[in-house]
Amino acid sequence: MAAQPRGACPVHKTLASTANLANLLPTGTVLAFQALTPSFSNSGSCHLVNKYLTGCLIFICALGCFLSSFTDSFVGPGGKLYHGMATFRGFFVFNKDTPLVAVIGDSEDGGAEGNLKELLLKYRIKVLDFVHAFVSLVVFLMFALGDADVLKCHFPKAGAATNMLVMNLPLGAGILASFLFMLFPTTRRGIGYADMSPPG
Repeated sequence: MAAQPRGACPVHKTLASTANLANLLPTGTVLAFQALTPSFSNSGSCHLVNKYLTGCLIFICALGCFLSSFTDSFVGPGGKLYHGMATFRGFFVFNKDTPLVAVIGDSEDGGAEGNLKELLLKYRIKVLDFVHAFVSLVVFLMFALGDADVLKCHFPKAGAATNMLVMNLPLGAGILASFLFMLFPTTRRGIGYADMSPPG
């Protein structure tokens, strides 16, 4: 009996899908935020400077979370992995140490330049990218505003009912976002994806 290729193994596909779902949700951003919040907010005992620091931290993490939905990667003909960001005009490659035109090679009709343009146009921004970006952003903001130190710092007079609502919203938002990401999957393979095989 022939051995099944690694990519075809159901367990491998399930684990890769779970890892990719974790990449779609702002897990890394939330971890970075939770690591920095206690010191930036002075553990909830905020002075004016702490309010500005936590506000800047929320803004920078939210921006990173939003922009990460537009990152993508592809494996070039030589087997090298290229990372970049989708734009309205195509794809901006971060790690092009050698000219991509040379890597893509020639074709009879358009030549290397034509091949490259055609390849990069496939990765341009689509409407689904904005859906994923906004859902990720909302989930992160709910996690950020549900943090106990942020609540004590920015909303010190919030009542018990408000605190309970804000503390429980992130769980619901995370489940809803996971459901939306499964209903409307993206073909993007951003930095850190576990499975680089083309989406099925």
